[in-house]
Amino acid sequence: MNKLYNNHMHCYFSGDSDAPMVDMIEASIDNNLAGITFTDHLDLDYYHEPNRFDLDIDEYRKCYEKLTSNGVYQNKIEVLWGIELGLQPHLADKHREIVSTYDFDFVIGSTHQVDKEDPYYPEYFEKYGIKGGVRRFFEVTAENINAFKDFDSYGHLDYIIRYNDEAKKLPYEDYNDIIDDILHLLIENDKALEINTGAFKFGLLEPNPCIATINRYKELDGKLITLGSDAHRTTQIGVGYDKITSILKDCGFNSYFVYKNRKPEEHEL
Repeated sequence: MNKLYNNHMHCYFSGDSDAPMVDMIEASIDNNLAGITFTDHLDLDYYHEPNRFDLDIDEYRKCYEKLTSNGVYQNKIEVLWGIELGLQPHLADKHREIVSTYDFDFVIGSTHQVDKEDPYYPEYFEKYGIKGGVRRFFEVTAENINAFKDFDSYGHLDYIIRYNDEAKKLPYEDYNDIIDDILHLLIENDKALEINTGAFKFGLLEPNPCIATINRYKELDGKLITLGSDAHRTTQIGVGYDKITSILKDCGFNSYFVYKNRKPEEHEL
């Protein structure tokens, strides 16, 4: 089996992680990964907890350079540098400015907030209901992509189902039409679909997005996929990586992509 890359992970520059960057690198080597990309959070206007997910990009960059510039990991693991942007339509111009200013290898676009609510918190589903909350999440995801397209891969597309047991039970047919709209947007704009194994740490039996979505992406001739465990601590780095190759091959994929200098590089599974 080929050694895989993990192109979605966080360290203490993210507001929800305490892990030192060096510990994440060393644990990734222990997990026999070919390479990693740090993608620390920037969620501007995070209404639930203001400033929690602000990111000091300059300090983040300095730490990355300090650890990687001396070549100590050169023959052990490839370490790349990216960012995960919490997209909202009104932030599009600010996000364009950020990605044009910094030399990221990889930019993930994600939906974390919907109408100033984060589905992580139960108040979201109290406001919208289960079915309505899931559909609204995907509607906002489409709005985010239409407003801002300077990302490389869309992260954990069905993130919404991670945090609610009833949402996990909804049949795919309840929202497959809006998923189709999103997949068409990604394919038409040459954006990758992230396969996020972090879903397994939330008790899900499939990655984010689910296998039905991955199959549909393949049916629509989607080719660009990226891999990541969404690790926030060292113990999460390899979550789901024992399953992901067989899942993707069963869906018809034989390769995935790693972004370097914002350009996709194909790797065999």
